[in-house]
Amino acid sequence: METDLPTSPADELLLLLDRNQLPYDIAEHEPVFTIADALAAAPDIDGFKTKNVFLRDAKGTRHFLVIVPHDMRLDLQALARTLESTKLSMGSAERLQRYLGVTPGAVSVFALLNDKGRAVELVFDQRVWDAQKLQAHPLRNTATVAIDRQALAGFLALTGHVPKVIQI
Repeated sequence: METDLPTSPADELLLLLDRNQLPYDIAEHEPVFTIADALAAAPDIDGFKTKNVFLRDAKGTRHFLVIVPHDMRLDLQALARTLESTKLSMGSAERLQRYLGVTPGAVSVFALLNDKGRAVELVFDQRVWDAQKLQAHPLRNTATVAIDRQALAGFLALTGHVPKVIQI
């Protein structure tokens, strides 16, 4: 049944997952902006807790979404060498909105849905990629989705993003 009710990007994401039979669990919670906030909100769902970092190179010509364990501290110099990039720094809120269509606090692998031109390089830490299930925000910071590795691979196939999996 068609309706004229507006849907949010998060609703569209969940509909996409449902239409493509990519199973997930979802837990609603208070808005979170940091890892500490997310741990305090502690959604009662399975899945590896992740930190999602949006980075840019020194010239602003390469952009990366780096997904690591939630408690990992990134060494940006070492990561830049591994990725054969110039100096890496955090992407601004404006760049984040332009490339991934989300605001700070809502960054996750699901934001790649908004990267139609595939301008953002996806990088997974090996431990996160090897997890049976991981947690991610569904384009908003008021919920957490747990998705298994097979469904995640299906989602990435839909977006056309091929992850680079490395030991960080």
